Amino acid sequence: MSVVKINALIVPDEMREELERRFAGRAGMVESSDGFEWFELLRPLEGTDRYLVYTRWRSEEDFQRWQQSESFQRGHARAAADAAAQGQAAEQGQGHGEAAEQGHGHGQGHGHGQGPAATGSELWTFEVVQSTGHKKA
Repeated sequence: MSVVKINALIVPDEMREELERRFAGRAGMVESSDGFEWFELLRPLEGTDRYLVYTRWRSEEDFQRWQQSESFQRGHARAAADAAAQGQAAEQGQGHGEAAEQGHGHGQGHGHGQGPAATGSELWTFEVVQSTGHKKA
């Protein structure tokens, strides 16, 4: 059975657009990973400030291999570098609005020009027991 990983990210209103931009900038990085099956970034509409990052994997081992991969490290490093560059541009009057934060949304911290877009996160793990509505490739 497949394994689902859901990263529940607490994202302040002023960082929502930034979080989405960071994930869009990393599009395609996880899809080539062995055992990867599905990705969705879910934006909250009401009742919560949590974004959900949904990934589905063939197995727990495949997820763990991806987390330890160069692609994972490169993607997180690139997101942090992009955020830092945007933060520097904002400090020099070249950015739009508030300075960006480093990272793409995981972990703790919230400050101008540093840290992730989210103020907190939890990683949930589920095993798929039933599934309908999509075809496997």
